[in-house]
Amino acid sequence: MIAVSANAQGRSPGEVTAEAMKIAKQIDFPAGYGLELGGASRDQKEVFSEMGIALAMGIALMYLVLVMQFGSFTAPLPVMLSLPLSLIGVVLALLLTRGTLNLMSFIGVIMLMGLVAKNAILLLDCARKEEAQGVSREEALMHAGRVRLRPILMTTFALIAGMLPVAIGLGEGGEFYRPMAVSIIGGTITSTILTLPREARWNAFSAFVVTFTEAVLALLFVRFAYRMAKRLFAWVAARSGRGTAPRTAPHPSGD
Repeated sequence: MIAVSANAQGRSPGEVTAEAMKIAKQIDFPAGYGLELGGASRDQKEVFSEMGIALAMGIALMYLVLVMQFGSFTAPLPVMLSLPLSLIGVVLALLLTRGTLNLMSFIGVIMLMGLVAKNAILLLDCARKEEAQGVSREEALMHAGRVRLRPILMTTFALIAGMLPVAIGLGEGGEFYRPMAVSIIGGTITSTILTLPREARWNAFSAFVVTFTEAVLALLFVRFAYRMAKRLFAWVAARSGRGTAPRTAPHPSGD
């Protein structure tokens, strides 16, 4: 067995492992030889698979609880459809803070699934009560948005304020827990903005398409702006480094 190990500096271990495996797979090994991850890379792969299973089980358990609460298998679907909207904020927050998807950010995503669902549950519960009284579905949703706006904003701001010191990285071990807080704050902000109902101008399918398009454009625009700012910073740094390059003084010629 031949073991190849290295320490990753300036880049995430996941990116280094992926590139190393890509290069290693291009090598033509003799018969009986193969590749296998070990050390921290193998542990990370196992932890991510277990965290993915925990995330799926948590979402399934949440759906079953909502089914028992609303007494319907279809009523919790709007709540479940609001969960992916929080992932947009997670990606944007990690990009802006130059973070990576590690163990703590994955834990933040799992926590975020339960935190984000509360906004949709508040809106859906109020809208169903209005609809049971004979109000149309669109008017019930708009009224639920007006009535539940204050408690939704209060709980959202309280959550962000509580996670802000952790996101800044204060105290001992703050950098380790920082990705979790960043993921929770970013996902909470985007899910709150995208799940609030607006004036009914289209049917349900058109409204879903418009909301999905807005989310994708927001993600692409922020990523594009981040890349342009990074290239501009690199260009300015290269120009300044080129302008301040030391000049060698001419050697005096001897007689």
